[in-house]
Amino acid sequence: MSILNDVVIANKEVGWTGWTVLVHSGRTAVAAVAAVVVAHLFQLPEAYWAPITTLVITQSSLGAALTISWQRFVGTALGALVGAIAASYFGPHLLVFGIGVFILGLLCALVRSDRTAYRFGAVALAIVLLIPRAGPAWPIAFHRFAEVSIGIAVALILTVVWPEREIAASGKG
Repeated sequence: MSILNDVVIANKEVGWTGWTVLVHSGRTAVAAVAAVVVAHLFQLPEAYWAPITTLVITQSSLGAALTISWQRFVGTALGALVGAIAASYFGPHLLVFGIGVFILGLLCALVRSDRTAYRFGAVALAIVLLIPRAGPAWPIAFHRFAEVSIGIAVALILTVVWPEREIAASGKG
């Protein structure tokens, strides 16, 4: 019980109580494990990207999760596409990467996505283009998109099935 007391004391400044920490930690762990399981069911080669995405986008409200998830979905799709095209035609060169990031920014603006989409897209672009692989870029781009999409879906499902309680203004939750 000493560890829980230490956690409660450490989190008093942000308004978490012992119960809130336990529930939030449990909810986050369930989401991360579920994302790994689903990614493995689809036999994705880098299944760890699904829980990473789930951990990044897990939000306390469905509205916030939907908004941020859509931007990350669009950004990842665009980044994977630009990365696959660049890798297929030019290979993993530094100049190609820089130009790809620049073009991605323009594409995100063109489809009226925000900087969240751009950041996620740039990460997908970097993974598809810069990590050395033996095979063609298109399957890698698709896997990256699928892994992120699974992470987003798991986070959204969790938000609906197990919504996080809002912490009261008094700091008790």
